[in-house]
Amino acid sequence: MREILEELERRREAARQGGGQRRIDAQHAKGKLTARERISVLLDEESFEEWDIFVEHRCADFDMADKAVPGDGVVTGHGTINGRTVFVFSQDFTVLGGSLSEAHAGKICKVMDHAMRVGAPVIGLNDSGGARIQEGIDSLAGYAEVFQRNVLASGVIPQISMIMGPCAGGAVYSPAITDFIFMVRDTSYMYVTGPEVVKTVTHETVTHEELGGATTHSSRSGVADGAFDNDVEALLSLRRFIDFLPASNVDEAPQREVADPVDRAEASLDTLIPDNPNKPYDMHELITKVVDDGDFFELKPDFAGNILIGFGRMGGATVGIVANQPMVLAGCLDIQSSIKAARFVRFCDAFSIPIVTFVDVPGFLPGTAQEYGGIIRHGAKLLYAYAECTVPKVTVITRKAYGGAYDVMASKHLRGDVNLAWPSAEIAVMGPKGAVEIIFREDIGDQEKIAQRTEEYRQKFANPFVAGHRGFIDDVILPSETRTRICRSLSMLRNKQLDNPWRKHGNIPL
Repeated sequence: MREILEELERRREAARQGGGQRRIDAQHAKGKLTARERISVLLDEESFEEWDIFVEHRCADFDMADKAVPGDGVVTGHGTINGRTVFVFSQDFTVLGGSLSEAHAGKICKVMDHAMRVGAPVIGLNDSGGARIQEGIDSLAGYAEVFQRNVLASGVIPQISMIMGPCAGGAVYSPAITDFIFMVRDTSYMYVTGPEVVKTVTHETVTHEELGGATTHSSRSGVADGAFDNDVEALLSLRRFIDFLPASNVDEAPQREVADPVDRAEASLDTLIPDNPNKPYDMHELITKVVDDGDFFELKPDFAGNILIGFGRMGGATVGIVANQPMVLAGCLDIQSSIKAARFVRFCDAFSIPIVTFVDVPGFLPGTAQEYGGIIRHGAKLLYAYAECTVPKVTVITRKAYGGAYDVMASKHLRGDVNLAWPSAEIAVMGPKGAVEIIFREDIGDQEKIAQRTEEYRQKFANPFVAGHRGFIDDVILPSETRTRICRSLSMLRNKQLDNPWRKHGNIPL
């Protein structure tokens, strides 16, 4: 029996060595952790249960029979983060470049299948050279099997991709389907075709980092939800992030005991809005002052900065936050911000996370670039997301809420549950000056008369009270009591019941 146990330990140790010490050292030299080191940082100590450690590929072509390595380039299993179960796969670049084979894909599919059965998140730590060319169609079939499970798991369990090395070709589409993508600066990249192919086809010269690095995808394409400086920072941030999420679509998000009183007043908010309606202010300040302990996990912070999205807690419970940012493009909605917010709203709705919306929006961004780019269709995505959403929705209008953008931003007309406004709110078809220049265009040459008309319009329409008279605003509140009113509203809405008409699925304007 001792010999059998010794053989078992020998085989396990061989699998733990992956591609061998030389390749492990090369991984470290790039500033990257190995697949198992990453798992040890991500999961609670001693909680990881590894599966399929002895799986090997079954390819005999191109001398592959001599290159079989236990585990076949991916470490899979389950463990806990802060005591909550998660499933994880971590690709091992030291084994054949982390390339995906039929067996490699089978291991990933197994943990995804189990995650859906038990209702637990799946976290993928991606570091792979792509499809294993020696296996041909079998490798491609493996990718498709993973894609199919990504789609079936969408809206059922949270799926998170952490790109920690190369992710190219067909490999990018699995992360693209997942709910959130994070990247590591300088060591990770994603693209459909690499720099060499780009140069051959389009004659463009571009580096891996420029084409698909973390900075590119977190600030220009919007593919990534965040970027971190190194593996350890990324994994520790992921531990914090997953604490905001429910385990599945039938579970509630984790509830925390907090010392921050729900009735805490924040007097500084009474002076947040400048006297000049055209002067910006930082919406981050409002968010951090109303959420529990100022803890706000922002997503896509460097992309479409005219709208802010992320998770916080109110009274210990997770909420999704969407807020116009007057510091960027005056808070206008455009193509990128509409897509950014719409996807986030749909995630929150899928996993029963209440949505708090802070509104300061002067309208949709005008211009030929927006119209030619399809702002009508893309703006409709955000409208559709809010209108379809059945979770508790609390909206606070801080200043401007003009035109169709007022409707889109979780208005009462799109089944907003509690819609509040600050006294500084301006709810109208458009700004006073623009409205007057249309209504009284014959007086445009008379600046004094235009100024008088503008002030009349402002007094009559550019305030929250006309909307309040119609019941479209439930109350006009003091800014300092914003946290209290939101927390009370969310508590009241905890048992909200609302169902959409039966359908196979809607047809969102993709």
